[in-house]
Amino acid sequence: MKPLRYCLANGRVIVPYDIIDAAGVLVEGSRVSDVGPVQNLQIEPGTEIIDVEGAYIAPGFIDIHLHGGGGADTMDGVPDALRTMAQVHARGGATGIVATTLSSSMEDLRAAIAAFDVAAQCDGGGAKLIGLHLEGPYFSAAQNGAQDKRYLRNPSPDEYLPILDSSGSIMRVSAAPELSGALELGRVLRRRGILASIGHTDATYDDVLIAVEAGYSHVTHIYSAMSAVERINGYRIGGVVESGLLLDELTVEVIADGKHLPPCLLKLVYKCKGPDRIALVTDAIRAAGMPPGEYSLGSVDDGQAVVVEDGVGWIADRTAFAGSIALSNRLVRNMILLAGVGIEPAVRMASLTPARIMGIDDHKGSLARGKDADIVVFDDDIEVLMTVVEGNVVYKA
Repeated sequence: MKPLRYCLANGRVIVPYDIIDAAGVLVEGSRVSDVGPVQNLQIEPGTEIIDVEGAYIAPGFIDIHLHGGGGADTMDGVPDALRTMAQVHARGGATGIVATTLSSSMEDLRAAIAAFDVAAQCDGGGAKLIGLHLEGPYFSAAQNGAQDKRYLRNPSPDEYLPILDSSGSIMRVSAAPELSGALELGRVLRRRGILASIGHTDATYDDVLIAVEAGYSHVTHIYSAMSAVERINGYRIGGVVESGLLLDELTVEVIADGKHLPPCLLKLVYKCKGPDRIALVTDAIRAAGMPPGEYSLGSVDDGQAVVVEDGVGWIADRTAFAGSIALSNRLVRNMILLAGVGIEPAVRMASLTPARIMGIDDHKGSLARGKDADIVVFDDDIEVLMTVVEGNVVYKA
């Protein structure tokens, strides 16, 4: 039996560094078999033609940092929570997500990892569960943000090695590199091919230089929960913000929900780093895709109270954000409208760049022959019309 063949036709196809008008994407099974102007595509008889009527056809968005959505959170520790998250974020054009944990008890962390491994084994009808991001517990108490201070501590190999050994799904770990033991953690992560990311940190510029040598290559939600320039004994000392903007060795991620960073900072990050070193992330909590109200950040039993109002999540005393409620298409739209970025680089920051950062760009992140058929179709307002994951339509407006 021949694999399913169809063609998304008559659209504006977004490929790296270009947009092809009057074009289409030919899908065979789970892969892209051809991309280009419709008249140049080798469309066999019997191929289903799906006319997108001039809409954009883009690579699916890859969100490498999100905690939840649709009322579910990674820390719920049950497979159904991951499936719910995947379905909700597919509505925003995400075709791949890296589910993210929080600083917690070891018992809750192990349950979250085990639940992910079960959920990732089957098709849940939404975005693909690409892997896990352990955000904490090795963070600075001075920069905890919405991370629960009860669980913050220095990294110890007696603790993290069994965790890393427990699952092949762990693709990324965020930590504060200035903590005792954090440099060795970075070296361990690098040897294992796991992305070591700097986050929730009070490190200085000099600390970051050493961390880069030890294997850290990414910055978790730049500007949020991290040090910036300060004056010590009359001298100005650069922090992680300045390090992330300056060092080409570091990629950064931006929560472009329009709340965490104002337009001027979105523009500054883009000017300093460019679209090939920026990943757009939602950092979404369980309230993503849900109405305003009160929610729990982390597990229902042991999480922190969060209030969602004015389009963002706040910790209970409203002194800090607790995460966003955005879906991926909102990030792309904001980079276009608030930061003045062109549509192709905005899409690149939500697709190819995060794929490169996670080391999966050989099969995901762009529309090219032989790559996974992960596709999002959207209109001029970046409203998602269709989401396709490995050839399967998982969302249709």
